[in-house]
Amino acid sequence: MGIKFIEMLNFFTISRFNKTARFLPALAVASGLLLPAALYLALFASPPDYQQGEAVRIMYIHVPSAWMALFVYSVMAASSASGLIWKNPLSYIMAKESAPIGACFTAITLITGSLWGKPMWGAYWVWDARLTSVLILFFLYIGFMLMFSAFDSRERAEKSAGVLAIMGFINIPIIKFSVDWWNTLHQPASIIRIGGPAIHSSMLWPLLIMFAGFVFLFITLLIIRMQAEILGRKTTRQYQKT
Repeated sequence: MGIKFIEMLNFFTISRFNKTARFLPALAVASGLLLPAALYLALFASPPDYQQGEAVRIMYIHVPSAWMALFVYSVMAASSASGLIWKNPLSYIMAKESAPIGACFTAITLITGSLWGKPMWGAYWVWDARLTSVLILFFLYIGFMLMFSAFDSRERAEKSAGVLAIMGFINIPIIKFSVDWWNTLHQPASIIRIGGPAIHSSMLWPLLIMFAGFVFLFITLLIIRMQAEILGRKTTRQYQKT
């Protein structure tokens, strides 16, 4: 499935991308409706946990943000692979403009995880396998973005950043399966697991709605950022010709 996505990116040209502008209002509205609805369900409709009490409500931001951190990095790595294989400039643009958004989701994951960890574990931070691998993911995002200021040539920067993104993808399954491979403080998977979710629907639905809202928010921001980058490159080329 990942290979199919990379192949699909090869046919996603700038001219075709420009047609996505008409979807921006619908995407923004969808995000603007889903996120407040998820917050309402998380804060007022869902019950407190019998062990964690009200602190469990941090989960409704923490868990979807963690999913998004992994999802956005996967998009970034696939886009980088498409750029390296087929030299598609739009793929590089997609990877570049995904990185700041993914870094923000990863930062939210780390911050909310620390806030959640204090009442649960008695500490804001422990060198747990899951926490450490997510921190490495944050550094991968930062390193990817720094690549674009480390080279004078945009082509070299794109290729170097693309290689880093692809190599760093090995961290994604490590994050996912760290709770199974090592003895960690994190609980095992309770949603994406064999046998179905292990949490009640009153908690599951706010998580899923929040994740859907984050996905629409990501797509909205990504399109806006890509449009700005394409326009900036076009303006630079026109200026250089004068």
